[in-house]
Amino acid sequence: MQKLLIANRGEISRRIIRTARRMGIATVAVFSDADRDALHVREADTAVALGGTASADSYLRADKLIAAARASGADAVHPGYGFLSENADFAQAVIDAGLTWVGPPPAAIHALGSKSAAKAVALRQGVPVLPGYFGADQSEATFAAEAQRIGYPVMVKAVAGGGGRGMRLVHSADQLPAALHSARSEALAGFGNGDLLIERALLAPRHVEVQVFADAHGHCIHLGERDCSVQRRHQKIIEESPSPAVSPELRAELGRCAVALAQGAGYVGAGTVEFLLDGGQFFLMEMNTRLQVEHPVTEMLSGLDLVEWQIRVARGQPLPLTQEQVQLSGHAIEVRLCAEDEHFTPHAGTVQRFAEPPLAEGLRFDHALESGSVVTPHYDAMLGKLIAHAPTRAEAIDRLGNALDETVLLGLPSNRAFLAACLRHPVFAAGDATIPFLAQHGDCVREALVPPHAAQVAAALAATWLGRPLTALPSPFARPLRVRLSETTVDLQVRELGHGALQVQAGEQRHQAHVGTDTVTLDGLTQVAAVVRGPDGHRHVRWGAHDLRLQDLSHTAAVASGSGPAARELRARFNGKLVAVAVQPGDRVARGQTLLTIESMKIEHQIAAPRDGTLASVSVAPGQQVGPGQVLVIFEAEAA
Repeated sequence: MQKLLIANRGEISRRIIRTARRMGIATVAVFSDADRDALHVREADTAVALGGTASADSYLRADKLIAAARASGADAVHPGYGFLSENADFAQAVIDAGLTWVGPPPAAIHALGSKSAAKAVALRQGVPVLPGYFGADQSEATFAAEAQRIGYPVMVKAVAGGGGRGMRLVHSADQLPAALHSARSEALAGFGNGDLLIERALLAPRHVEVQVFADAHGHCIHLGERDCSVQRRHQKIIEESPSPAVSPELRAELGRCAVALAQGAGYVGAGTVEFLLDGGQFFLMEMNTRLQVEHPVTEMLSGLDLVEWQIRVARGQPLPLTQEQVQLSGHAIEVRLCAEDEHFTPHAGTVQRFAEPPLAEGLRFDHALESGSVVTPHYDAMLGKLIAHAPTRAEAIDRLGNALDETVLLGLPSNRAFLAACLRHPVFAAGDATIPFLAQHGDCVREALVPPHAAQVAAALAATWLGRPLTALPSPFARPLRVRLSETTVDLQVRELGHGALQVQAGEQRHQAHVGTDTVTLDGLTQVAAVVRGPDGHRHVRWGAHDLRLQDLSHTAAVASGSGPAARELRARFNGKLVAVAVQPGDRVARGQTLLTIESMKIEHQIAAPRDGTLASVSVAPGQQVGPGQVLVIFEAEAA
């Protein structure tokens, strides 16, 4: 293996490049039109354009990827994760082209990459599975009958792929048809395969997965478990190891079952066997026949390089360790930094300012970010992964929380502060988080994100004065300043005292402030501050560990809420493709009713009516691309 083509993008491409370079292997990056200026393109030894913007026209085009390998002189292909990493036909095409495939054999992907097929292997190997229906008959009538047999609630799942896409929890028979339709649509768009299965739903389990590794010489071992129970939209956002709920005895049994499943399918390479843990019982969910997003957790715990292991196994070398030689020490936790707000709404845009935390020992940041990076709506919302390792779980939580506080990401919303608040929530800190953690405690986490009064005042001052030339003369007059932060309006009277000193009146409260070159001091507390202007004219402000997005209303006339045409319009909050419209002009709708479905960043989002009313018009059609602020529907004016 002399030259490795990485059939992926972003942070995982950079991650693979680092290991390949250390091993003396040249690398080839591929890129879509949207990724022409991306970091992974610049860091590889060679880069090949795929053309196209959407995944279906670029990173999901096996023919383009193999042509790129041939044109660049690559002799091997690493698929990363996502895209075609679990596509057996692509793996076979790579092998048929005379290239080395850095992944499991196509037959093993066939046997385990499908959730239905994996459950069949599990049953043969004595691995516990939940009652369900995994058959070839995909008719709605069959699913309805099987769901009745299994008993509600049930979980609808896409047979192919992963990442939480194509999953729907169904509590009753009347919800099943819509869930089947939505899950199938999302699965087709994400994986090109709309087949589904259903199984009994566990309502408060943990998600615990086991990292396995096998070589072509009959050896297979596990590298411990990862607890991935903190999820939104069935997608993980926090992963840790070891699991707070797994004893040494349970770990050994989980590992035994994971290895048995892999060996039952003739597996070779890196893989992850995912289980639901409910009390002392566990049940197979699926096997991911690839490197996981969260593999750094295991690397931090073990001191191993799993990408290096993948390459060595692909070269035909045996595993470097036996099961007895595996050493896991301390505690590791990873968070996924995403371009989404605290309500999990994805956002495209430009990263106008980015700064890593100081990466001391025990801290790792895998990302593809820099100031000026463009986050498009065409791919996943994940921007990077921040991982901490420490001797104890409490120390790892503290180290990771502090690192999130020190990370600067301005220009578009992110979940940076949300992740830090999750880590510090008492339920997570106690090790008691299960899959419903965010459903049960999400509102409490969001409340912790509301910036305190001091941060609101400091942000308003930073947005107005930071970076301006400082006058030496005091002003005899106070300047009125009004800003809106989310749903809060802050009114200030500010008088300049000279040389950056300010006297601030906020209602009944008076503050002494000072604005420096890159700091704002409020009542003696000095914090580093930064301000960038978003494309919508809003200012994104960082003060200390607080990110605030504000709009200057100082020169804007007040408008009575609920009046005017804006109150009748439902506008898009993010970029995406409209995939379904469930209403038409003249329809009477109820608050919370689904009106449209927008696919953005590989996830379908149901857009609900904000209030009861009658629709005057529908301004969009299926297949159309929509952007933030675009009018979707207009309600009829309500009689006074």
